[in-house]
Amino acid sequence: MTALSAKFSVAPMIDWTDRHCRFFHRLLTRKAVLYTEMIVADAIIHGDRDYLLGFHDDEHPNVLQLGGSDPAKLAEAARIGEGFGYDAINLNIGCPSDRVQSGAFGACLMKEPDLVRDCIGAMREAVRCAVTVKCRIGVDEQIPSQVLPDFIEHVAKGGATTFIIHARKAWLEGLSPKENRTIPPLDYDLVHAMKDRFPKLEIVINGGITSIAQCREHLSRVDGVMMGRAAYETPWILSRIDRELFGISSPALTRRQVVIAMQDYLEKELSKDVRVHNVTRHMLGLFHGCPGARRWRQILTVESARPGADATLLQAALDEMPQEILDQAA
Repeated sequence: MTALSAKFSVAPMIDWTDRHCRFFHRLLTRKAVLYTEMIVADAIIHGDRDYLLGFHDDEHPNVLQLGGSDPAKLAEAARIGEGFGYDAINLNIGCPSDRVQSGAFGACLMKEPDLVRDCIGAMREAVRCAVTVKCRIGVDEQIPSQVLPDFIEHVAKGGATTFIIHARKAWLEGLSPKENRTIPPLDYDLVHAMKDRFPKLEIVINGGITSIAQCREHLSRVDGVMMGRAAYETPWILSRIDRELFGISSPALTRRQVVIAMQDYLEKELSKDVRVHNVTRHMLGLFHGCPGARRWRQILTVESARPGADATLLQAALDEMPQEILDQAA
């Protein structure tokens, strides 16, 4: 197990933060904590565990995020996850999707703090690694300033000491999951206030954070920052994290070095029947905002779909990019 720092992490994102994405992100930052997509406890217990939980050793520190509401099943899934080598287990109390609502977990559990307490307690008894919670500030008609402190207080009794708080309320009806990521207003002040109210707990803030400057501002008030879509869509920002937030002086990889490393990785993955697109789709934003970015995306998108596509398409795309950009350090 690897020691975890709450200071900076990349958010768990369904359909995005799979093992290929995490390997790519790890090339950009050694210190950020990486998360799996949310995986339902039942799937882990009854499904293909190697497919669901397998990861590359270079991913550490990494966290398995679980979905579910049955304490016994969550405990078993946590035990299995720890056995695979994850550095911590996180319980999702924030996802508002229809699938999650039909299973009565995710953001629905904001209304059931006692059940969440019991789930955390069971998970903590099952594993030796850290067990954390990722939640919203409230759901539906709840008043966040009233609900969130009560929720944290109850769940902490189950042994949770780290709360990652998405600073938006979730609407379980009337808004899509995508709209729930942007429409409800952010309330950063409320999350900051939770650190003041619960100084012994580790409070991490999430939601709408897109810059290093924002990270620094939040870190003056809370213990950590979690970045989601910005880290995925503009991944080069991750190459600045080690130096600017952790004070590491050794240089980050250049974009050229990152692409070459991903080409080697892709060649190995292709021997396992992984499709080219499954890997390259996570790299589309590597040159965001740079000359040639559109051409980069075009090659990776079009060529990866062609029959017989292989890892050489990354070199072909690299050859199209301005040389001065390729060798710039972050």
